[in-house]
Amino acid sequence: MITPIPTVAPTMPSSIKTTAQAKAAAAAAPAIKSTGASQSDFLKLFTTQLQNQNPLDPTKNEAFVAQLAQFSQLEATTNMATQLTTFVTSMTGDRMMNSAAMIGKKVAVDGAPVVMSGGSPVQGIVTLPTGAEGMTLEVYDSQGTLVRQQIAGAQAPGAVTITWDGKDAVGTTVADGTYSFKATITSGGVTSNPSVQTLATVRSVSQADASSPVMLQVDGGLSVPLSSVSSIGS
Repeated sequence: MITPIPTVAPTMPSSIKTTAQAKAAAAAAPAIKSTGASQSDFLKLFTTQLQNQNPLDPTKNEAFVAQLAQFSQLEATTNMATQLTTFVTSMTGDRMMNSAAMIGKKVAVDGAPVVMSGGSPVQGIVTLPTGAEGMTLEVYDSQGTLVRQQIAGAQAPGAVTITWDGKDAVGTTVADGTYSFKATITSGGVTSNPSVQTLATVRSVSQADASSPVMLQVDGGLSVPLSSVSSIGS
């Protein structure tokens, strides 16, 4: 009778890990922060993986290629983000320089205060998409006191320009200072108060950061975003 020889499992050096062991170790290891890993770090990890793979169960070439492709895509995305950040920063400077050219010019702004100087007539614009059967313009001083009321009558649809001659209800030229307009219209039997755009002089320009809008500081201490300006005058 022939006695079977017992099978002995092959042993391998402790420095060599199976693919399953390598995967388990990788899963248990702390993740590398994206902000700390560089191309050099990746190449070191990649080389170490090649050196320590199990020769009896090597990682397939497709897996290595997939890792290289993922790192290349990540590196390209990182470079693109850096370039976009640089571009946004340069555009911010350009926006500020272009906006600085508006200092001293008049811009049409909703609800901006009217600055009266020397009794010169001032204007405002009211946009009426459907027109109005009647319109009234009221002028208030900085204390909220009514100084003038003008009856404008029926208005056609569109932008309506209103003019205040700088005089009060009795025909006296008002003192220099800050005033405000209030329009009241009746359209289709409904009374409403549309906004009045007035021309205000730009005194300064500011921007908090690259993601913030450019702000214009105009007469009367009002600060408005550049995007809200509908027209620019001299």
